[in-house]
Amino acid sequence: MATTTSTPEAILEAVGGPGNIVSFTHCATRLRFELHDASVIDKATVEKIPGVMGAVPQGGDRYQIVIGGAVASVYEQINSLPAMKAAGGGASGSGGQTDADVKAAARAKARGKNALIDAFFEYLSDSFRPLLPVLLGASLIIAGEAICATFHIIEAHYESNMDKPAALLFVDAMYRSVFYFLPIMVAYNASKKLKIDPWVGTAVMTALLTPEFLDLSKHPSTICVHNDTLNSDLCTAHILGLPMQLNAYGGQVFVPLLMVAVLALVYKGLVKIIPNNVQMVFVSFLSFIIMMPVTAFLIGPLGVWIGTGLGTALFWLNSHAPIVFAIIIPMVYPFLVPLGLHWPLNALMLANIDPNNSATKGVDFIQGPMGAWNFACFGATAAVLVWSIRDRDKEMRQTATGALFAGLFGGISEPSLYGIHLRFKRIYPLMLVGCAVGGIIEGIGGGVQIRTFVFTSLLTIPVFDPMFLYGIAVAAAFATSFFLIVTFGYRTKEERAEALAAAGVVEADATAAPAVTAPATTDDDEPADKPAEEPKPALAPGAVTEIVAPLAGTVMPLDKVEDPVFSTGVVGQGAGISPADGKTIVVTAPAAGTLAVAPASGHAYGITLDSGVEVLIHVGLDTVNLGGKGFDVKVKQGDRVTAGQELVRVDRKTIEDAGYSLTTPVLITNTDKFASVEVIAEGEISPNAPLIRVTAPEG
Repeated sequence: MATTTSTPEAILEAVGGPGNIVSFTHCATRLRFELHDASVIDKATVEKIPGVMGAVPQGGDRYQIVIGGAVASVYEQINSLPAMKAAGGGASGSGGQTDADVKAAARAKARGKNALIDAFFEYLSDSFRPLLPVLLGASLIIAGEAICATFHIIEAHYESNMDKPAALLFVDAMYRSVFYFLPIMVAYNASKKLKIDPWVGTAVMTALLTPEFLDLSKHPSTICVHNDTLNSDLCTAHILGLPMQLNAYGGQVFVPLLMVAVLALVYKGLVKIIPNNVQMVFVSFLSFIIMMPVTAFLIGPLGVWIGTGLGTALFWLNSHAPIVFAIIIPMVYPFLVPLGLHWPLNALMLANIDPNNSATKGVDFIQGPMGAWNFACFGATAAVLVWSIRDRDKEMRQTATGALFAGLFGGISEPSLYGIHLRFKRIYPLMLVGCAVGGIIEGIGGGVQIRTFVFTSLLTIPVFDPMFLYGIAVAAAFATSFFLIVTFGYRTKEERAEALAAAGVVEADATAAPAVTAPATTDDDEPADKPAEEPKPALAPGAVTEIVAPLAGTVMPLDKVEDPVFSTGVVGQGAGISPADGKTIVVTAPAAGTLAVAPASGHAYGITLDSGVEVLIHVGLDTVNLGGKGFDVKVKQGDRVTAGQELVRVDRKTIEDAGYSLTTPVLITNTDKFASVEVIAEGEISPNAPLIRVTAPEG
């Protein structure tokens, strides 16, 4: 029996092996590769690997493979593969390249402007991504408070913290810890991303949050002036005669991002000029001496101005044209997330909820419209789940169930987006209608606001104001996407037929009685006078059944078939056949049975034999893309076929000119019902010669 290839092995092979890997990391749902040459990857091949939800090419030689919740496990399994260890890989992801950083930098420089843009968004993404779990945890605490306030278990508003019960004040501290100290966390992650000591970046940012720094606003030498436009006090301290604008830096995100970018230049410069034996002391010391004042005097105020300026611009748009704003956000978000371009908006949301933000007064207006996108996304996933149940598509049902649960209760869209929506082009147009409907409702109602950062899930609906308007908007977005995709489907007929063929499933709507076809004919179109076959039950205890070849050619082991969906054995065990030379390739039924799957494209045939064996004959690899061109189909789904009856005639030149392989996997899709499935032929084989032996379990 052919050996199967595991998912980690298939992924490593698909990206070109350890030698092609410069660096290798993972995030919450994706494996992230920096490669020497990303052009070697075939996206369609990667997405067919079992366990892979999608593949996302990035700029330059960066590549992401979406795994979902099991990403950490797959990452460790890949690093543990003998090939990775032999190449010097492992957790560091270096791929055995000792000068990887130098080469990566050289390639980035050669790629020019696009690489810089990619690096910028990668910097933003990696600075925030590790914080998703703590932000989600904090948002659920906030949601719990909001639900209690909605049902009048606790008071909704208090004049000050001193008016709150001590228990509630402590609960506030539990989630405020995340938001107040967010700049410290961002500084740590950003420093790691730029490969400097993360604790140095953390310490620089922490200096602006100490009680001593906060007390500067109360110092006798500090001058505070009330700004009527901003309706707030602007305080300036004088340090050694130099003016320093004082700001409250708790919750700031732009400041640490700017600070670490500058710190990286200073830190790496110091490493180059300070002797190794004293770097431990003087690199951090001089970094503090330089960066703490620079941050307090320059970078801090600049970061606050940037956040305030962007917030003011969006606040103006939301105030003057709420319906336009409410439609734009949910309509663009589905395109921003796959590119990683949503992080600047996330940073703005966090800046908006800062109570010291003079432009927004601690109110965010982006998360409401974003909720319309999220729930339209979840509605599309729910519709796919309905289709998967209807089609008895186990793999898609599992994917959709997990993605829907993560969305509705966690507010996380990535499993839906990468696991389903980006894989099927029919989903996006229908989902965008749901986004627009939700946005229009919010805009007509005057917009939705929120005073904290949450993940837009069912649990956080009570946090939005007005809750009733937001609830109607997200329900409408969900229902619209759900209805449209349930009605029109998320796959083309060919995609659906191929998926069902791969799963060995009869289409749910194929309920009509099987049609009776004419008896098999000879080349002279004369009926072949053969007695009816008496099927032998292959599933009887201990039964041994041989399946014959459906075409002439050369037998190859299944693991040599250049398609991971087949070579890994996930669809079933069997063999590949490279068709014999000839202008026309004739494919026949190996035994009597019923065609469970026979798409119009003619590239695949799922036959439930009378013996109980389920056979899949997949003519060529990726030939579904031809849409039937080159395939002269002789049967249709639901037909009864007899042994040796023609299923299809294939024009070799058409397929080869289109660049597709004619390798034809012949698989037993109900392999799990047998004790063994063995390939008993090798080399050249003729039609109707024994190819596969299946043995039923004893007793």
